[in-house]
Amino acid sequence: MTKVYAYGIARPDQVSGLTGREMLQAIVDGRLPQAPISQTLGFWLVEVGEGQAVFEGEPAPALLNPMGTIHGGWALTLIDSAAACAGHSLLGVGQGYTTIETRGNFSRPILRNSGRVRCEARVINAGRQVITCDARVLDRDGRLLGHGSSTLMVLAAPS
Repeated sequence: MTKVYAYGIARPDQVSGLTGREMLQAIVDGRLPQAPISQTLGFWLVEVGEGQAVFEGEPAPALLNPMGTIHGGWALTLIDSAAACAGHSLLGVGQGYTTIETRGNFSRPILRNSGRVRCEARVINAGRQVITCDARVLDRDGRLLGHGSSTLMVLAAPS
């Protein structure tokens, strides 16, 4: 059975006083909405831990490239999203981040009938200003479809 998600942007009063991990857990629990891009691209934040995040997604015909496989940009956006949330899970109240760079490598094509895809990300290094993360995209049998990394800039909480 497919879970039904709400999509949108959390209001400031909904996230005030929450750490990054608390905010992400609220998304996983359904107390806050999934990001609008999740609805557009068909992937969702499903797990969060300290320095870790997992997204799952459903390849769909609207994501096909001219070769008939799922566009690499979908997988790269999945890597960026999971890695960013892994970094976000370490942020304090009021802190934010932005992606500096994301890069990926693809090991196997993602097909429209590949089934649910999982992207697992973890923080490799968390500095005061820069966080680096790795992510792996896996098929339903745990085979590697792609992998990548993201570098995030930590944005200070307003003083």
